[in-house]
Amino acid sequence: MKILRLGHAMYVLKSREGKNYLIDPFFDLNPGFPRHLNTASFYQSIDCVFLTHGHFDHTSGLAKLVEHKPDIMIVAQYELALILLQKGIKNVMPINIGGSVGFDDVNVTMVQARHTSSYGETEGAPVYAGEAAGYIFDFKDDYTLYHSGDTAIMADMKLIQEVYEPEIAILSSSGHFTMGPKEAAYAVRNLLKVKYVIPSHTFPTNETAASPEALQQLLQAFPVVDLMIDKDNDLKQLLKDYKKTAVITLGYGEEKEFINEEW
Repeated sequence: MKILRLGHAMYVLKSREGKNYLIDPFFDLNPGFPRHLNTASFYQSIDCVFLTHGHFDHTSGLAKLVEHKPDIMIVAQYELALILLQKGIKNVMPINIGGSVGFDDVNVTMVQARHTSSYGETEGAPVYAGEAAGYIFDFKDDYTLYHSGDTAIMADMKLIQEVYEPEIAILSSSGHFTMGPKEAAYAVRNLLKVKYVIPSHTFPTNETAASPEALQQLLQAFPVVDLMIDKDNDLKQLLKDYKKTAVITLGYGEEKEFINEEW
């Protein structure tokens, strides 16, 4: 499996069979999204999209994806899926927490998260979009990955670990809108038993941003983003003495391959 980080919370999971599964599309104003990927060929390479919740920094890129690939499958929580269907997006698969959708190379289960969810908040009054969620990606003959979505720390993480047994976790750890490095470190030490953890929902500095221009525009529009910059290393520092889990800090636009020695 390969994991490509394209923003604070946007990732592409690449299966051994060559399928590309994108989580939480956010392209415009995203300082982590490499501009050389802003092409029709990239958008058309995505096989399926998974939405954790409705906030603009997790869904606003849908328009570009649908423009370039109108039949792309989009998996979303029930209320959010209905909103998208009412907006004319055709290939939307509504599921809910505990539900799964299967493909040839992966089975994906929606799991609980502790966060709010609304849609269209940058265009007018926000619309209720159900509950936020995370996902378990159980890849065939490969690792199982837990993407927490935006969430506070929750005891349910222990249950998620016991039931699905993920070896890799992508955990929100920016603070302010989600749990911070302290809570994420506690989750790794006490609730999860993963081999690798990837800090998520953090924003780049001007030096590490794939698009410094987008970072400045985002900070002007949403100054609160400044509170979530460069938090990846905070989690790595908090877990430096914890040998059971390796903290993998992915740069924006960086791809890493995870090889499961058992297969």
